[in-house]
Amino acid sequence: MTKRPILNPLFLALSIVVSAPTLAASWCTNTGPGPLGQLRNEVNKQLLPQSRAIERVHTEGTLPHQGIRDQSLEAKKDWPLMRDLALLWQKQHQPGDLAALSRLLNDWGTRYKPSFNPVDETGLDAYIDAYAMTRDDLAPPIRAVAQRFIRELGEGYLNQMEHNFKPGDGRWINNWNSHRVKLATLSAVALEDPAMFARARAQFIEQLGRNLRPGGSTVDVEQRDALHYVVYDLEPLTRAAVAARLRGQNWLVFKGASDASLENALDWLAPYAKGDKTHEEFVHSHVKFDDQRREAGESGFSGLWNPQSATGLYAMATLLNPKYAAVSERLHPMGGWMAACWGR
Repeated sequence: MTKRPILNPLFLALSIVVSAPTLAASWCTNTGPGPLGQLRNEVNKQLLPQSRAIERVHTEGTLPHQGIRDQSLEAKKDWPLMRDLALLWQKQHQPGDLAALSRLLNDWGTRYKPSFNPVDETGLDAYIDAYAMTRDDLAPPIRAVAQRFIRELGEGYLNQMEHNFKPGDGRWINNWNSHRVKLATLSAVALEDPAMFARARAQFIEQLGRNLRPGGSTVDVEQRDALHYVVYDLEPLTRAAVAARLRGQNWLVFKGASDASLENALDWLAPYAKGDKTHEEFVHSHVKFDDQRREAGESGFSGLWNPQSATGLYAMATLLNPKYAAVSERLHPMGGWMAACWGR
């Protein structure tokens, strides 16, 4: 892998390009202030003088304090921080926010080496969000670093799905692949790359056929007996569909080879999210690791499924079809970065 140059964003951030942002304006549709106080408090709490950027993160398949899990969780605090800084810059235009964001975009874009483990890296959607919201305001060298990194991420996941697919390995049809699709789609839309977007769209449709059942359930719920994993399937696919709107396409109604659609799956989960139905989690899971996490006392791996875990999912689904607004409001009104980006 070619070594990427490390730049000094504290100085480069001052070279703001004055132009009319196009992608930034459409990436987030909320023209009001949103919950800026909440975002500012989070930034004040999490922002350090230096970035937390490391070469690799790994939390997938690990229990607390195993391997580099703790170090990775600490490093990952930078990822949503970048999105919060981008939203604050977009709303308030304080130079310190752009300088801090530029430092983080540069450090992670030059130091981190993608592992293409989608469970470990799904949170990098926040890096893509931050770039997309501030692209036209970033100093050209910072913009170039972010673009190279996002292209490496998106192309890498597309190449994996197109050339490394293993039919007998569940990680190529379950939630893992949904996260691959999300990162590839967001990368394509953020880079405004039609060829990459067409490839991501093809993989989205393939995943519908592999992961979703015609009646609306998912492969993961069959394997894990947990709505926790239904949400984990649908969140990345819904996020990809939200991004696809910027290309003028409605992925909510697309159907895969099994005649399943994202809309059917969201409709299937809705009665549970509203509390009309309940589900005891992981009782008949076929995955040993679920037992290990339950025994380790990790929250959410036993007892009734908590519908509040679908709050973000249905907040995004409402952007695709207002029929989900009733579910979303019943769970919790859109808040945090989503409200700052998409709220009304």
